[in-house]
Formats: sequence, structure tokens, C-alpha cells
Amino acid sequence: MQMLVNYKIADYAKFKSAFDADNEDRRNNGLALLQLWREDSGSAWALFDLHDAKKAQDYLDGAAGVFNSQAGVSATSAHILETA
Repeated sequence: MQMLVNYKIADYAKFKSAFDADNEDRRNNGLALLQLWREDSGSAWALFDLHDAKKAQDYLDGAAGVFNSQAGVSATSAHILETA
């Protein structure tokens, strides 16, 4: 399974710096980054390999709030995907 997350951001440089610093927390919570895309100055997408769906969702619902605050994230949407 994989998870696709869209981040609404204010500043890409600030977001990217915080995103890179948060790598260990994400990995410890079942998310391994596969790809990061920048859609425009206000949006970024991340594709993660999902190792533990419950742990990852708990992280996104809780501890990721600290990351969002530090990264200037105003909204996220996460989608769990399976190969068809």
C-alpha cells in the first residue's frame, strides 16, 4: 500500500526544510518517502510507501500537527492507495 498526501503550503523553502527534518518521525510511524512533487508555490504532494496504516494515520492525526505548524502547512489530504 501507498499513501499520497497533498500539502497546502505558504512557502516551499520553509516546507521543504521542515519536511526533510521530519523524515525520521515519518519513518518511525510507518511512512517511507518514495517521491515528493511541487505542484506550484502553494502545494506539494508526497508519495509514501505505507508500512503500517494505523500508525501512519495516528501520526497524521496527531504528531504531524507539530510538523504542519513548523512547515507552514495550512491543510493536508491523505489518500491510501493500493495497486489495482
